[in-house]
Amino acid sequence: MDFRILDASAFYAGIPFGSSNDCYTTSMVYDEIKHIKKNQEVLETLLATNRLKIREPNPETVNLAIKASKNTGDFQQLSKQDLSIIALCIDLEGQIITDDFSISNVAKNLGLKISPIMTSGIKDVGRWVHYCPGCRSNHKNGKECPMCGTPLKKKLLKRQTSTMPLHK
Repeated sequence: MDFRILDASAFYAGIPFGSSNDCYTTSMVYDEIKHIKKNQEVLETLLATNRLKIREPNPETVNLAIKASKNTGDFQQLSKQDLSIIALCIDLEGQIITDDFSISNVAKNLGLKISPIMTSGIKDVGRWVHYCPGCRSNHKNGKECPMCGTPLKKKLLKRQTSTMPLHK
């Protein structure tokens, strides 16, 4: 069975408020979004009726999400909340509802299901690399080339299929 796992953008788009489907999120994401409805009774009703469930991912899967995000080069763009959503999706084998490119890239590289909200979703999946347009050298990260001082740029090395298998 697929579970809908919501990141903050799904709440901002109103996904759980207009849906009868059960949804999951983490306490970190809930803390981030609980201000979005001035009348907190809406979120409280979702929790009370068990249509919104707050779950914490296993520490091992959080570490797996961190490792995967470092492999794709998305780690610096992801918050702890984002990583918790990826890890929860691994735990529940569900579907992440998000428009966040970095979450989507890491999740798709792990073979997880993604559903975009207000965009068409990501088309290309891969690994980010930093490169110097001056001396044409590649680097794992940074803002400036350590060899020539030129500001580094980022590009996505595209992949055709998932290459990071899930091992819990």
